[in-house]
Amino acid sequence: MAKEQLEVLNALDLAKTQWYHFTAIIIAGMGFFTDAYDLFCISLVTKLLGRVYYHVDGAAKPGTLPPNVAAAVNGVALCGTLAGQLFFGWLGDKLGRKRVYGLTLMLMFFCSIASALSFGHDAKAVMSTLCFFRFWLGFGIGGDYPLSATIMSEYANKKTRGAFIAAVFAMQGFGILGGGIFAIIMASIFQASYGSPPYQVDPVGSTVPQADYLWRIILMVGALPAALTFYWRLKMPETARYTALVAKDAKQAASDMSKVLQVDIEAEPQIFEKEGTGFGLFSKEIIRRHGLHLLGTTSTWFLLDIAFYSQNLFQKDIFTAIGWIPPAKTMNAIEEVFRIARAQTLIALCSTVPGYWFTVAFIDTMGRFTIQIMGFFFMTVFMFALAFPYNHWTHKDNRIGFVVMYSLTFFFANFGPNATTFIVPAEIFPARLRSTCHGISAATGKLGAIVGAFGFLYLAQNQDPAKTDAGYPPGIGVKNSLIVLGVINFFGILFTFLVPEAKGKSLEEISGENGDENETVTE
Repeated sequence: MAKEQLEVLNALDLAKTQWYHFTAIIIAGMGFFTDAYDLFCISLVTKLLGRVYYHVDGAAKPGTLPPNVAAAVNGVALCGTLAGQLFFGWLGDKLGRKRVYGLTLMLMFFCSIASALSFGHDAKAVMSTLCFFRFWLGFGIGGDYPLSATIMSEYANKKTRGAFIAAVFAMQGFGILGGGIFAIIMASIFQASYGSPPYQVDPVGSTVPQADYLWRIILMVGALPAALTFYWRLKMPETARYTALVAKDAKQAASDMSKVLQVDIEAEPQIFEKEGTGFGLFSKEIIRRHGLHLLGTTSTWFLLDIAFYSQNLFQKDIFTAIGWIPPAKTMNAIEEVFRIARAQTLIALCSTVPGYWFTVAFIDTMGRFTIQIMGFFFMTVFMFALAFPYNHWTHKDNRIGFVVMYSLTFFFANFGPNATTFIVPAEIFPARLRSTCHGISAATGKLGAIVGAFGFLYLAQNQDPAKTDAGYPPGIGVKNSLIVLGVINFFGILFTFLVPEAKGKSLEEISGENGDENETVTE
């Protein structure tokens, strides 16, 4: 027979949406705004870094980062994020969500500033410094994933919990948008102040010395939203679910939530688990009760991120095809930053941000399962629609259709598995392992991101060695890579069937913590 739910948790589940819920969304969401700004702003400045530090006298084209340096600069933050998700996810269950929450933000603040500084002036010193601090920046960002998701799920009521967690994650879209807008503004200011001729007119003069400050300012500003949120994170009380179910202090949980929700919640007796009823991450019990769920959340996030991050493969083709980014030699260094930032901003505005907020609007009516299946299905359809007639899309007259397909793939990633893979792990696991399991799921996703961003960068190279990008070996080509990505999305549909629907249920009901298998005794 199921045990009765604690009054404080029942009060949370049934609480009306009030100002504190929106405060929590803003506090957690600003972390994700910072995460997205810091992770994606590097793509705005990599071309500039190549021009500043890898210029070759007499070359027909501007300097570019060598493949190994480009992989390190772009990928080191993803590696740090993976490590941070595992470490802080585990720490959030050991020490509590609140005690660890401020630490991740401090790490992001200091490393955002430090990544814009450098020990030395030559290319090797600057890139080494950048990579070192971006790894630790990623480490802090990684911690934000399990902690923000878990905190929001444990504060929310069961009726609108999906929308609240999705709203936190949707701040990523604004972070990408904010990075693009800030880069546009700074590039415009630098262009007006330090105008220079295009590379084909004056190869050396096209990159003014002040351009070295531009990329540093863009990276450094990522520290601001982290600093603005830090005080409010420290003021947040520990979540009632951690205090009551993990720390076993129902009285303190009731006291904390009474202040937060501005309602009187009756303090309940201390809770103790019967000996042997608790189970750890590597126990047979967790495998029996949640093993398939964990397989479902890790596999779907892994497959999604391969497809999602590899979309950068043909982003440059699209931007060039529709004239958003002209050939590099026809621009100076600062104008190139402006053009890239404008392109990223338009994509974010037209498909990324709307996709996130469609999820916020519909997740508690349609459900997580339906949105995830729908997203993977349409991503599969559009990948195949891009892949099989790929030669058709490369003709100039058909490029607008290619852009539309590309935008729809992004839209259904965000109104689909990119949001739901973040939400579901924060709901379906027991409180004592919720942050850990979310961290494992997220880290598996980042492993997929690394495969997508870099494995496919090599895989998508032209099959003709004479047509590959400088420094890259031949691959299977963009068309075949897109077919592989379509198959990956199809497998995402299949693995979604391992994940339970959490719509309208309390966290304890979903995770089985109300069941008699986790029987408790009171003091």
